[in-house]
Amino acid sequence: MSKDLFLEENTVSNNIEKNENLEISQKSFLQSEIGKTVNTALDIGIKSIFPNLVENEIINIKDVILEQGFSEGLNQIINSGIDLGKSAIGIFTGNFENISQVQNAVRSGGILDSISKLLDLTIKIAKNKGLINGTIESMLKKGKNTLISSIENKIEETLTNQLKAVEKLENYCEKWNKNYQNKDLNEMEKAFKNIKNYLEKVMPLENIIKKARNIENIHTLIRNNGNNFELSEDEINLANRLSKYA
Repeated sequence: MSKDLFLEENTVSNNIEKNENLEISQKSFLQSEIGKTVNTALDIGIKSIFPNLVENEIINIKDVILEQGFSEGLNQIINSGIDLGKSAIGIFTGNFENISQVQNAVRSGGILDSISKLLDLTIKIAKNKGLINGTIESMLKKGKNTLISSIENKIEETLTNQLKAVEKLENYCEKWNKNYQNKDLNEMEKAFKNIKNYLEKVMPLENIIKKARNIENIHTLIRNNGNNFELSEDEINLANRLSKYA
């Protein structure tokens, strides 16, 4: 292998390290996104149950729920729900390949049922500790369906937004490939910037990561080659091979 090719391999092979823990990254992403979604949904739901309370009182009720084990329990529910959902839809690799698999796993994983039980538990703990009174406890229990509905709607909204972002990313990958065929480096650069931008927004899905990393590898090779599109067969094979490790 030539020195130049060795240097190029060393540059693009950094992508291997970025994705060797893909399953962990996927769970971490869902924990974060669903956690933020549930936090927002609790605000909306509690406002619906207590329409006459001021903002600070609503925030206090939500914070009490979150601080009495709800946040910690939610992460466990998400992890267990993802694993159960993967099993239900037959994913054996440990990694989600596309956003449809994520949607199906969330629906199949019993996440909402587990959140419902977790709400019951944390409301009971808060009442026993004197952090909420009996009236608030009673209204929260009666309005639990409102809370669950709000959470379900916000989770669905989050997944829908993820689907749209993945579609955008796919479109920019197609644009890059089209301009690569036309050897239009300026348009490739524009598409590449958008690819990197959307990669930061979407869940790390196996298929899209491989596609994006392959583009990144070839883009890097062209740059390192003085913006020369005449890459050797070894270089092209290298870029394709390394993307499989994503």
